[in-house]
Amino acid sequence: MSSDKMQGGVAIITGGGTGIGAAVVRRLADRGVRCVINYASSKDDAEALAAEVGNGSITVQADIVADADCRNLARAAVEAFGRIDYLVNNAGRTKFANHEDLDALEAADFIDIYQLNTIAAFQMIRACAPALEAGPASAVVNVASVAGVYGMGSSVAYACSKGALITLTKSLARVLAPAIRVNAVAPGYVGTGWFEKRLGAEGFAKLNERIAANVPMALATMAEDVAAPIVSLLDPAMRSVTGEVTLVDAGGHLDVALSRRPGKE
Repeated sequence: MSSDKMQGGVAIITGGGTGIGAAVVRRLADRGVRCVINYASSKDDAEALAAEVGNGSITVQADIVADADCRNLARAAVEAFGRIDYLVNNAGRTKFANHEDLDALEAADFIDIYQLNTIAAFQMIRACAPALEAGPASAVVNVASVAGVYGMGSSVAYACSKGALITLTKSLARVLAPAIRVNAVAPGYVGTGWFEKRLGAEGFAKLNERIAANVPMALATMAEDVAAPIVSLLDPAMRSVTGEVTLVDAGGHLDVALSRRPGKE
C-alpha cells in the first residue's frame, strides 16, 4: 500500500507546466504535496495548473540553464513553504537529427542540449541539496530517456545528454546518501500535447496507434504513465531504492534489435 507520508511535503517540478511535468504535479497534489511549478516560458499553462490543483501550489519562472536561476528557484520554494522534500528534474530539450548524418549536428547543438538536460539537473540538485538534506525522507527523480540507455532517439546529442543524466543519477545517489535518494525514469515515446499540436488530432491518434502496434504492451505511453513511477520513486515507502533507472516505454526496450541502425528508428 502506498505511503501517506507525502502529505504536506513540498516538491519542485522543473518544466512543470505542461506534459510529463504537469502530470506529475497533478499526481503529487492528489497526495497532498504542495508543488512549486517551474516554467521557462509556459506561464499561462503553469498558472492554470496551479489554480487547478490548488493546495497552495505556486508557480516560479526560472531559466534553469542559469545556475543563479536554479538557486533562486530553490530559495523561492523555501521562502514559500519552509522546506523542500522532493525534486523532479523534468525540463529538457532536443534537436531532431538523423543519427546517420554526422553533419546534422554542431558543437553548439550538443552544448545547448547538455546545458538543460544534464547540467541544469545537476545545478538544481546542488541548489536544493541543503533543504533536501534537512528533510526526513527526501528524494530526487531525474527524467532521462531510453535514448540514453540504447543510443537511440531524436538525435545523437539528445541520447548522449540523457546517458550523461543517467550517470549523474548514479553518481549523486552515492554522494548524497543516506539523506537524499536519487533515481531516474527513462521514458520512450510519450504522447504529449507537443505531438498533438504539431500533428493535429488525427495525426496524433494515428501515431499512437502505430506506436501501440510495435511495443509488447500494445499501448502508447502517455504523460500520466510516466508520472506514476516518478511519484512512486519519490514516495518514502521506496526508502531502499536509490541509483536506479526505471524504463517506462510499454516494454519497447525488450524488442530493441542490436543490429538496428539508429537512423532507421
